[in-house]
Amino acid sequence: MRILLVSEDIPAPAIGGLARHVLTLRSALQAIGHQVDLMGNDDFAPDTVEELRASGGQFYGELRGQFDGWKEMQLGLFMPPKRSWMARRFARAILRRARDYDVIHYHGHLPNVARFIPTTVNFIQTRHDQGSDCLIHTRFRRGAICSDINPAACAGCRSWKPNWLQRTLSAATVIHFREQVAIGYMRHKTIFVSDLLRRNLERSFGHGKWGVTVHNFVDHTALQATLQAAQQSAGASAKDGTLRLLVAAKLYPAKGVSQFLELIAPRLPQNIKIDIVGDGEEEAALRARYTQFSDKQIIFHGWKQASETLQLTAQANVVVVPSVWEEPCATTVLEALMMGKTTFALRRGGTPELAAYASAPEQLRLFNTMPALVDALLNFSVQPDYAVAPRARAADASHAVKKLLALYRLPPGPIPV
Repeated sequence: MRILLVSEDIPAPAIGGLARHVLTLRSALQAIGHQVDLMGNDDFAPDTVEELRASGGQFYGELRGQFDGWKEMQLGLFMPPKRSWMARRFARAILRRARDYDVIHYHGHLPNVARFIPTTVNFIQTRHDQGSDCLIHTRFRRGAICSDINPAACAGCRSWKPNWLQRTLSAATVIHFREQVAIGYMRHKTIFVSDLLRRNLERSFGHGKWGVTVHNFVDHTALQATLQAAQQSAGASAKDGTLRLLVAAKLYPAKGVSQFLELIAPRLPQNIKIDIVGDGEEEAALRARYTQFSDKQIIFHGWKQASETLQLTAQANVVVVPSVWEEPCATTVLEALMMGKTTFALRRGGTPELAAYASAPEQLRLFNTMPALVDALLNFSVQPDYAVAPRARAADASHAVKKLLALYRLPPGPIPV
């Protein structure tokens, strides 16, 4: 098949989980003989992503406008025309290329793009975030999970104390956006990376045939190669009794890293070492706060290429995913499970669904609160990695590609569910 993968998250100097998902999918499709090209943004040069430099296939940097703020933060409201304008612009870029491909697969943050794609085009999108009904894509506000479906409440994500005009305009924006998204879902194929995303959408949209779930996935072969290369280092760590923890996350409130460190740092025993990979708005403050641990027990590595992060994962005894928002389907959790690592996380979002890929019931350890997670970590002893069981390998991209190809081959229109 001739396949065009589309994502405004590619390229970027620091790619995240969604972009990595797209690149993994492209490689898996190419490996079985499909022609796969990419469409991304024109804000960064393609050579900023190492996987694009020797990827094969075409890259079209034709998506524009995703970073335009429209002064929403200054005005304290969501601007009514912004997302419609952006979605139309993306749709026009896609349609200029559509005739050359059998299927267009969009992975991005504007689900209403589907509203502006003709029903004759074989268009499918994968939803990676909660942007189907939440204009900031996270359903996380003021330090807590948001489940409010009232459009008027959304103004609180642009102004701490929104006035009447801010509430009215923001509500109108949200209502119009959700209407466009619903129309797009009824016209085209939609995939959710977790059942959680579909359930949360139904709070605002009602029950319906909105799409199907195909969980996130990883490259099992690449993970095993990284793990084997790091076995000697990991073995040395286990022998000296050091418990090495890895936290790989964007450093901002929803990811819970600051809450995790606040609880564990005062109680940190000498035999625990924490590697933190990631950058973000909290990085400078966290580095300053925990400077006494620098290069000793709490090490801030900043942002790393995916290959470097996986090397640190391979060397870890435990992977900690302290997210306090509802992670849709965390790549970090899947990578840890597929590398045989014991994984600690909170029981929220789509994370509990990933227990289906654990090699043993206790490999993915879920907790209701952050204090309970930290207590369990402090009582955890170094143990050998888990042997990757066949059911864990179901999270490999090769398995997901079979499901996706079946959906690609369906005629244009929504997925029959």
